[in-house]
Amino acid sequence: MALPESIRRRLGDFSRTVFIDQSLTQLTPEDHIKFLGRNSEVVSSLPLQMSLFFNLCFFPAWWASEVVMLHLKYPALPDYYKFILITVLILMTLIEAIRLYLGYAGNLQEKVPELAGFWLLTVLLQLPLILFQLFNEAILIQPLERGVHVVLALFLLAESVSGFVALRTMVRHSESHFQLAQFSGLQDLRA
Repeated sequence: MALPESIRRRLGDFSRTVFIDQSLTQLTPEDHIKFLGRNSEVVSSLPLQMSLFFNLCFFPAWWASEVVMLHLKYPALPDYYKFILITVLILMTLIEAIRLYLGYAGNLQEKVPELAGFWLLTVLLQLPLILFQLFNEAILIQPLERGVHVVLALFLLAESVSGFVALRTMVRHSESHFQLAQFSGLQDLRA
């Protein structure tokens, strides 16, 4: 399952705008060759991959404990919190599945748009939702919930930091490839 081309293009443009190192554009072709020679084999991030793997293993336990705790405290919650917590659980489950898929695809296949989508979903959606569940005392947080929310929040923080670093590295690498290809094309035209 690949991202639609319009979304890939927008995420790629976003990544180049946000994560590009402007000093890299001032390098000579020889500097680009040195940069690519240093990073030509693998650009994917091992810390990000490890965090994604452990998150994937932990998420079913988080989900099961969340469902059990919601079932236990459901009668004591106000009606609007019942609706909010069920909605948050459904949203987080769907977002987490999409987010983990994009993280794996973006990191292992070194696809910048997928990794950018993963990073945006992590920072803009999952992190605020888990922080809402972690710090809103009105939802009658149970000790088990607090524990699993802290662990998931730590995974999300680690993934957002390592995802940012991996995304920046991949964008720099792909930009160097692009500029080197442009330089090679100019050399071919001159000859």
